Amino acid sequence: MASKAKKAQPKKKSPLKSKPTKPKVAAKKKATPKRSSSTGQGVASGSRKTSTTVKRASPPKTKKPALLSPLIVSTSELQVGDPAPAFSLPDDTGNIVNSSELRGKKVVVYFYPKDDTPGCTTEACSFRDGIQELRKSGAVVFGVSGDSVSSHRKFSDKFQLNFPLLSDESKAMIQAFGVWKEKSMYGRKYMGIERTTVVINEDGTIRNIFPKVKVNGHFSEVLEALR
Repeated sequence: MASKAKKAQPKKKSPLKSKPTKPKVAAKKKATPKRSSSTGQGVASGSRKTSTTVKRASPPKTKKPALLSPLIVSTSELQVGDPAPAFSLPDDTGNIVNSSELRGKKVVVYFYPKDDTPGCTTEACSFRDGIQELRKSGAVVFGVSGDSVSSHRKFSDKFQLNFPLLSDESKAMIQAFGVWKEKSMYGRKYMGIERTTVVINEDGTIRNIFPKVKVNGHFSEVLEALR
């Protein structure tokens, strides 16, 4: 017998092979800048923000010169016979003294460094004690320094001075008469008044100049110059 023909079995479909899929790559996050730990600076949303607490570097400290003065050394040297520089200054009572009102009188102007100091007190008291002799010679006397009117008032009251003290805080008269000088003490240089006396004639010309005055015996020198 003819063998029965085997029925063709339908081929089993092999499961569909799925296409290999590429693994998804996670999107890289943008790196967020880290906040700075330093004081005064921060970073947010990708932009720099300066804190209000930022300290600015202070400029380096510089030493001030030992000697500061808005004035310069007096370069004008007055000579006997020169016209005396004009001046207008308050005295120890606040009254203004003008040189123009002193014409016709002999005038003694003595420049001194500072009120109520030993040498300046000795000098002032010598003029106080000899005021009558000065007046007999037809002279008036004025003390001049850079001290204030109130300082002059205290100095005058303390020693009962009987002549005016002129206050030249701006150093205008002091410079005009050439007595603002560089001085030295214990090796230290500084600017100050060089103790000087100037005697002025009735016509306003300079009669005598006494530079670098030594207070002891100075009154006698001035009195002799007035004769």
